[in-house]
Amino acid sequence: MSIIVNKTVEPATIRTDLGAIFVSLELSRSLWLITSLSPGAGEKMSKHSVLGGDLTGLFERLKGLQEKVQTRTGQKYPVVVIQEAGLDGFWIHRALLTEGIESHVVDPASIATSRRRRRAKTDKIDGEALVRALLAYKRGEPRVCAMVRVPTPEEEDRRRLSRERKALTNERVRHVNRIKGLLFGQGVSGYEPLRRDRRQRLEELRTGDNRILPAHLKAQIGRELDRLELLLDQIKKVEGERAEVVASIQTISPVPGLLLGLKGIGEEFASILWLECLYRHFDNRRQVAAYAGLAPTPWQSGSTDHEQGVSKSGNPRLRTMLIQLAWLWLRHQPDSALAQWFRERIKANGGRLKKTTIVALARKLLVALWKYVTAGVVIEGAVTNTASR
Repeated sequence: MSIIVNKTVEPATIRTDLGAIFVSLELSRSLWLITSLSPGAGEKMSKHSVLGGDLTGLFERLKGLQEKVQTRTGQKYPVVVIQEAGLDGFWIHRALLTEGIESHVVDPASIATSRRRRRAKTDKIDGEALVRALLAYKRGEPRVCAMVRVPTPEEEDRRRLSRERKALTNERVRHVNRIKGLLFGQGVSGYEPLRRDRRQRLEELRTGDNRILPAHLKAQIGRELDRLELLLDQIKKVEGERAEVVASIQTISPVPGLLLGLKGIGEEFASILWLECLYRHFDNRRQVAAYAGLAPTPWQSGSTDHEQGVSKSGNPRLRTMLIQLAWLWLRHQPDSALAQWFRERIKANGGRLKKTTIVALARKLLVALWKYVTAGVVIEGAVTNTASR
């Protein structure tokens, strides 16, 4: 007598019953290419285009796809859209969500591509690749691509202050260097355009062969100082607005206050840490390091096993700031466990590889700060501003 055992059928992890119209958008200034794969059309992908920026035309095209599928199959299917993160920002994604359309924004660098030396690349090929990536993502295939967590309009707007200050600061450096370069060509050194008496000192300058500054050169430097003073005024205004934003954030989140409480972290670093990173949710330390582009990238194949350095695939502004903060951490927190780890590592390497080790310290510091503000894990040996007084 045979015994029949009824096995419980568990749902599969990877879904295959995806009833939807899958659409990818290849965006440019002049044209939007719409690539779609619809139920009942086999494996054939259709392609349409609308003028760049024509949101109404895009909605009409998506509606037309739904009507065509409904006529063919007798059912109405939802539309799922994917687009790459790029210069167009997130306004199209938000407009799609407002219309009740499921939308995804993908990191373009996370989509696998052919490794041929001369691979073909067109908008048509890219559109089809996006559709295939969306299908795999909706089926639940792991690590097929990385979808972007789209910030809210308020979060996106708050980040503009720190980014604008960085742009203004870079422009200030260019003007200062230009003024110094013009004077150096006349044998003049030691002039500091950022000093408050810059106009008075300009009148007193003499060339290397003891002549007064040429009239046109002096006028050019004067115009450079006009632009420099305008930049200084704008930087001051942006810093004032940033202080107001940080103060308003502290009423809803303790994170900026916790960061400012650590010695060596001022308003600039605290605002960038919060606005660029720590306002988000991360599941583990690996995700934190990966978001900053500080995660290691191993290369293993057979007997070959070596490190390629950090991935640099994350937020470049955050990564740059963390490297600067790591150097300042060594100065202001010399007795912390992280600073001691750095010194011991450098000593073991005979005083070499400081730049490589400071990147590792930046990664450790970011993870430690994330644990500090989210779980209350105190950074070992760190000194607070209150304790240093």
